[in-house]
Amino acid sequence: MNFGIIAAGEGSRLVEEGVEYPKPLVPLNGVPMIERLIRIFIRNGASDICVIVNEYMTEVREFLERLRPQLPARLEIVVRTTPSSMHSFYEIGSLLKGKGRFIVTTVDTIFHEDDFSRYVEAYENAPSDTDGMMALTSFVDDEKPLFVETDRDMNILAFLDASAKEEGDSAESPEFVSGGIYGLSDSAVEVLDDCLEKGVSRMRNYQRALVGAGLRLKGYDMGKIIDVDHAGDIRKAEAFISE
Repeated sequence: MNFGIIAAGEGSRLVEEGVEYPKPLVPLNGVPMIERLIRIFIRNGASDICVIVNEYMTEVREFLERLRPQLPARLEIVVRTTPSSMHSFYEIGSLLKGKGRFIVTTVDTIFHEDDFSRYVEAYENAPSDTDGMMALTSFVDDEKPLFVETDRDMNILAFLDASAKEEGDSAESPEFVSGGIYGLSDSAVEVLDDCLEKGVSRMRNYQRALVGAGLRLKGYDMGKIIDVDHAGDIRKAEAFISE
């Protein structure tokens, strides 16, 4: 399996709240967030890992360059400032295209490794006509969550800005939000090419385009997933991964 990490954001909220590290290097129980992800990927069979950082994060690039010789997997570092996470995803997807299924996460996505390993295994063993498998969570901890509508077989039907229950939907299926972990294939990269040509912006609109293009996307309930957006989230994340 190949993996990618989107780490090109500015992390401006953490800076404003007094955090001295660039977001990817924020330590969780002594390990920088980005290194924690890379180590988890390697333990889950990573052959190639692609990371995108912005041009201003020289500390992050230098950290990755020092880490690279220690790794048993190939680490490719893309240094580019992009206008959105969707554009960052494009840079990673273009490099991973043609190598089989891949999984991309945002750098501040925090989860339990055992849950992630089960997700990777499920995606690896998914039927060949599965175009993607998105990690979902019923734990809503995001300021602007992306709700995901699924059927009883966990086929993804829609990506919504508002909760289906808020919209008056009385469906009995569990309510999920996107976990910021995207398992995709070459067909998804082709849809992204079309999105960029049409001027589509934002990752959530790209995911809607995947559904609109008729791709077969599965959801996977990965349990609790949290994001590190604010200084207060750091201790919360450390406590969570120590559970």
